[in-house]
Amino acid sequence: MAKKGKRLAKGYEGIDRNAFYDAAAAVKLIKSGATAKFDETVEIALNLGIDPRHADQMVRGVVDLPNGTGKTLRVCVFAKGAKAEEARAAGAELVGDDELATEVQNGRMDFDRCIATPDMMGLVGRLGKVLGPRGLMPNPKTGTVTTDIAQAVKEVKAGKVEFRVDKTGVIHVPVGKVSFETPKLLENANSLIQAVLKAKPAAAKGKYVKSVTICSTMGPGVHLDVTSYNAKQA
Repeated sequence: MAKKGKRLAKGYEGIDRNAFYDAAAAVKLIKSGATAKFDETVEIALNLGIDPRHADQMVRGVVDLPNGTGKTLRVCVFAKGAKAEEARAAGAELVGDDELATEVQNGRMDFDRCIATPDMMGLVGRLGKVLGPRGLMPNPKTGTVTTDIAQAVKEVKAGKVEFRVDKTGVIHVPVGKVSFETPKLLENANSLIQAVLKAKPAAAKGKYVKSVTICSTMGPGVHLDVTSYNAKQA
């Protein structure tokens, strides 16, 4: 615990915890403060002024990160016949129907995204208690229930990520790796933030973006200035 405390304390060197930075300055601080021996993930957390207990204030969607996440995602596809072959050809690691569903029901979860053809949703629906809590349940709104399986798999592999507000009103999304060049991290971060702004529910009142924090896996959080984001919502 002490070792982690020293690392975090060192990471805060040069960071004013009470200040709000523009995105470029924040990314520079994150990159310079990353001291772990592995390539840390850079994540953004957006605290929104919504009440996720109300269905009409739920915020969720998908965004294409132009520079990917830096992580190779394993994709699970529920399909059969020609669609199953399309999924395999596109690079999906797990493809199947009833047998695959049984494996998932029994605890096989070695994948990061789940996609299904519409005709498989009767089968996949029975896995809701397993997939749902992990945010893996296919949904037409996020493009993970589709007949264009090959395109969906390719988009996930290229950097298409889902975002969804949690029960506290916060969205957490990885936007790259510390090793990414600053312009690429900024481009990914901006793509995510713009997507969340566009997803603002009509029922949301008052200040929509309460705070935005960016951090690396082992590093401190840096607060972004959200003034411009809320100005766009006025």
